[in-house]
Amino acid sequence: MNKFQRFKNYMTHGPEECDTIEYFNLKAKISGNVLTNAQDMPTPGYSYDADVTKFWEEFRKLKAECDYNLTFNDLLMRALVEGLKASPRLNSYIEYNRFSTTGRLIIKKHVDIAVPVILNTGETFPVKVASCEEKSLKEISQRTAELTKLMQTSDVDRVLFDLLTRRTFGFLLQGKFLTTFAQTFRGFVGKGKVASVKGIGKHAPRGKGCLRPDDLDEGTVCLTNLGAVNQTLNGRVTNAPLLYPQVFLMAVGVARDENYVFRNEKGEIDMGTKKTLPITLTFDHRIGGFGDVLPFIKKLEEIFANPEVIREW
Repeated sequence: MNKFQRFKNYMTHGPEECDTIEYFNLKAKISGNVLTNAQDMPTPGYSYDADVTKFWEEFRKLKAECDYNLTFNDLLMRALVEGLKASPRLNSYIEYNRFSTTGRLIIKKHVDIAVPVILNTGETFPVKVASCEEKSLKEISQRTAELTKLMQTSDVDRVLFDLLTRRTFGFLLQGKFLTTFAQTFRGFVGKGKVASVKGIGKHAPRGKGCLRPDDLDEGTVCLTNLGAVNQTLNGRVTNAPLLYPQVFLMAVGVARDENYVFRNEKGEIDMGTKKTLPITLTFDHRIGGFGDVLPFIKKLEEIFANPEVIREW
């Protein structure tokens, strides 16, 4: 490397000779596009510890009684649906033009929840569980399990390539010719090309029992469960970017036992143990203020305090 190149790399934070360069694969390209579009979003976050003592106990009882493999994440997905019914504006897509300062909020009829899944490679990528508002708790659990299994057994790159092709045609139909050309050209030319992936260019298998491009598309809302990734972690999600054009994201940590001090019926100071769940809610401030999120929180607290309702789901 000559002196000019070293100077250029220094000024542009470019790579040095000892650095390793890793080019985006299909998963990174699609995630990067979504997150880059989110860079101008004013996104406040609200974190709190919810008392889920009764909710957890009812979950354990139902899990022992039901005839399917119910997970706590499945239950949270169904609770998320109920919260969105109380705050329907959170289940929306936003369109905003920063040049003309015009925009619109598209409140979605269906609740399509994007849930991250850990692949065999260790990578994480979200799958979409569609129309959760029409599904029972059992149907949500079974569909999530089915999609998780398909993610492990399918050629995800080929499915993503189909999804990328569909999006490219979408840009073309919107008149974004330069974007269409750039994505197509860079997909087949250069070190960052994805066309070199084995089997790319061929459509992924289609039909019943196959992973579809729509299963990997963005949902209308995202649920990120840190506890589903690692039960030994003892932290919370403090900042989670929205998946544009979504306007709301719910992130939860690991449910844990905590000691607390209270005054008993005799008026004496006593100590007990309760189960708490760290919850972080991120929302796009352009849809409004905290008033849009408050009904969602109240609905969750109502469910946590009266968990018998989950048996009606």
